[in-house]
Amino acid sequence: MSVSTLVANRLSRMKRGVPFSIESFYSLGTTTSVQKAMSRLTKEGKVARVAKGIYSRPKPLPSIPSIKITAKAEDVAQTWARNHKYKITPQGLEAAYRLGMQTQAPVKTVYWTTGPSREFHVGNETVQVKHTTETKLQWINKPEGTLFRGLLSLSPEHTPVSTLLMAIKRLNLQEKEAVKVIRKLSNSSALVMWKSKLNQLENSLQS
Repeated sequence: MSVSTLVANRLSRMKRGVPFSIESFYSLGTTTSVQKAMSRLTKEGKVARVAKGIYSRPKPLPSIPSIKITAKAEDVAQTWARNHKYKITPQGLEAAYRLGMQTQAPVKTVYWTTGPSREFHVGNETVQVKHTTETKLQWINKPEGTLFRGLLSLSPEHTPVSTLLMAIKRLNLQEKEAVKVIRKLSNSSALVMWKSKLNQLENSLQS
């Protein structure tokens, strides 16, 4: 079976609108043959190139089938980071907004990463990926990490304990879990300015 056929067969089994790296196809043949096959499929409209080395099967818009959606810019950024083994997570302001510590949504979609800074454009969507330190990216995919990044973007002087209690509620943490998270953050050198406010938060939870 030709490389072109192998590529087309695997592609047909992939979910539409979900970005993927061309590197995941390189096991089917030589790098050149896979790239040629993907290029031909792109010209035929069976796949779309959404970023360097990243493709997606177009997905018809349910309300208007004639319009095809390739992928979300955020998903492309995530695929890029995963492919290069970079850490990536929503920036601090986004974390603060999701936890209710900030009422205004960020104007731009920004992610922090251990990789290089860059932008991803897909249709009308733009996602900025900004390089930052490993410290800001600790505890990824954990509640303490989300709260940690939210606190980094805010001022303890202008953040009442009631707002922090709301954030804890949105994290769906039980009291014991919340206390563990708060104490962990209190010991973080990056949150020295928050230590007093975090102590107040702990006392409020246990009162």
